[in-house]
Amino acid sequence: MFARAKKKRGATATRRPAARARRSFTAPGAARWVLIGLGICFIAGMWLHSPEEPAAPTSDIATADTPPIAPATGATDDELWLVTAPAAPPAAPQEPPPAARPWQEQVVRKGDNLSLIFQRAGFGKGDVYSVVSESADGNTLARIYPGQVVGFQADDEGQLLAVRYVKSPLETIYYRRGEQGFDSEIETREPEVRESWATGEITSSLFMAGQEAGLSQNLIMELANIFGGVIDFVQDPRQGDTIHLVYEELYLDGEKYGDGNIVAASFTNQGKTYNAFRYVDTNGDVNYYNEEGVSMRKAFLLAPVDFTRISSNFNLKRLHPIYKTTRPHRGTDYAAPTGTPVYAAGDGRVIKAGYTRANGNYVFIQHGSRYVTRYLHLNKRKVKQGQKVVQSQVIGTVGSTGAATGPHLHYEFLMDGVHRDPRKIHKQLPKAKTLAPSEMVAFRQAINSSAMQLAALRTDSHLALHNQGENKSSAN
Repeated sequence: MFARAKKKRGATATRRPAARARRSFTAPGAARWVLIGLGICFIAGMWLHSPEEPAAPTSDIATADTPPIAPATGATDDELWLVTAPAAPPAAPQEPPPAARPWQEQVVRKGDNLSLIFQRAGFGKGDVYSVVSESADGNTLARIYPGQVVGFQADDEGQLLAVRYVKSPLETIYYRRGEQGFDSEIETREPEVRESWATGEITSSLFMAGQEAGLSQNLIMELANIFGGVIDFVQDPRQGDTIHLVYEELYLDGEKYGDGNIVAASFTNQGKTYNAFRYVDTNGDVNYYNEEGVSMRKAFLLAPVDFTRISSNFNLKRLHPIYKTTRPHRGTDYAAPTGTPVYAAGDGRVIKAGYTRANGNYVFIQHGSRYVTRYLHLNKRKVKQGQKVVQSQVIGTVGSTGAATGPHLHYEFLMDGVHRDPRKIHKQLPKAKTLAPSEMVAFRQAINSSAMQLAALRTDSHLALHNQGENKSSAN
């Protein structure tokens, strides 16, 4: 009974406060409890959002990998986080680059082949085969010449790593071992081009005048080639003739490497001046033209050799030096040392090349349908029957074969089957190429500067010769 009664009381007691609670909302003391509860909530909120103990993040410094978050508009300074970049870590000490492996150089000797050169450098035929067969430019090594330099690079075990072939001061080829074998790379250099000039006066020959003016043999021969269609440099030059030219010199590392092109030149022969200017037309073709745009390259050279004197001129009545009879000498003899190059006078085809007792070694060339040139007493023939030739191509060398008393070239020129003197019928020969009217404006602009230089050189030379003559007169 006690227990049950106690339970009953307890049940009653639990219900009663609930009734009072419902009544408390209307009681005057309830407002006090509401205010107390709101205060507690406010204090807890302030504690949670205090700037001194932020809940997150645990660090107030952003890392370089985490972009800073822009603060909301209107945020106070106390609500901004401090964002800084981390200090850069100290740079690791760099290792010095490995030292370049040395090149072992071999100079190509007379009689050398590639296997001998590799052998002297300590490498075998297998290395030769690998370099030549695997690289794109391997065949170039098969054409080496005495004086050239081939370098070799090896690894620590002595295995071939690379080959360096100095083909010329302007071109070097590298052969390097890679994963797929040897490959090649061509390294080229461009020389510095400097413009120069020279003047000379002929006292004995063009060759001597050029040498006295400081010109190389190549430049002198190029000068003769330029004017070879209008001047016979064996017979035409006279004492007092003058040459003037503007040309290029090539330099490497501050030292002269060689000669470049002749830019412009003039030759005054027996009072008449011939000018020539180098010009590249719109098709990319290079030629020399006079100031009117007419090519200096004529259909035929006036002299098919580059040397010194004529032993006898065109003469139909001449006592033959061997047969001692009067025989027509239908041509011109050019006396020159044995081995002097003989040129094709013009473009054509070799119709005969052989040997006879009278002519010795000879070459006959057909030029078109009307013209034939003949070259007799050659020491050696350089062309064969049926071969095409171009003007100034070497077709043989001067000799004394056949009925000849000494080394010379006997040259004949035939027009329509008749022997003619080419120096007297040049006006009847095919006309030289002339620039198209559309090219003339560009041509005159291109040669304007060099034309002025030539004119200045001629003026200075004339004044120098005039003053020299006055000085000689006053001395007498």
